[in-house]
Amino acid sequence: MMTNKPDGTLYIGVTNDLVRRVHEHRTHAVKGFTDRYNLERLVWFEPHDSPTEAIRREKALKSWNRAWKVDLIETANPGWRDLWDEIIGSSPTMTEGVAR
Repeated sequence: MMTNKPDGTLYIGVTNDLVRRVHEHRTHAVKGFTDRYNLERLVWFEPHDSPTEAIRREKALKSWNRAWKVDLIETANPGWRDLWDEIIGSSPTMTEGVAR
C-alpha cells in the first residue's frame, strides 16, 4: 500500500517487482492515481507465491473498508514509516538501475 502521509490517501496494487514499481511511484514515472495524489510512501506490503494469489488478495483488500486497511497497516507499521529502504536493502539484485 502506498500513501502520501500517515493516515493519508491509500493505493493498493499488485506487481511482480516491488522495488521497480515503488521506484516508479516515487519518481512519478507513471501518470495516474499515485502521481496525482503524490503517493510516494510504501507503508505495507506482503509477498505471495503466485500471481493468482497476489491478485486475489489485492481484490480482497480493495473491497475492505478504510478502517480495516488502516488497522492492517498500523499492526505492522504503527508509525506509517516509509518501507523503501527496507525493500531496497533486502534484495540487492532487484535494485540494479534504481538510484538509492
